[in-house]
Amino acid sequence: MDTHKPDGCKAERMVAPTAPLQVAPQAGTLPQLVGTFVVSVLFFSLTAHVAARYVLGDVPIRRALLVGLVPALTTTVLIRYPPIVIIALTVVCDFLAIQTVYRLAYRTTALVTGAHFTLTVLTSLVVAYALAIFSTAPV
Repeated sequence: MDTHKPDGCKAERMVAPTAPLQVAPQAGTLPQLVGTFVVSVLFFSLTAHVAARYVLGDVPIRRALLVGLVPALTTTVLIRYPPIVIIALTVVCDFLAIQTVYRLAYRTTALVTGAHFTLTVLTSLVVAYALAIFSTAPV
């Protein structure tokens, strides 16, 4: 429904600004950076292991630890780039790591990579929303 100003001109609609999807890197001490990297390696390793078990069946967890290093390193190194670059390069590197570590065919590697990406995104959203809810809890 259009609204009109008294002089007959159409009023401009106010559009809420959207937040950019890019994360701004913060300065930190060496233990903070190492701790963040270790937590991200563990997170990516856990999601890689669950994705590999879902697609391949019973697999050793040590392989997932090797795969988890790659997306953690990629996202850490590329933090200053736009999210689309980070996501694209991380998925490609994840594909190559999964293919190398598990020694799979291209189609099977694509299935494991897709499952890993999906599981990582869903788990990240659940954790982010849970932290947002807990941050608003009364003290």
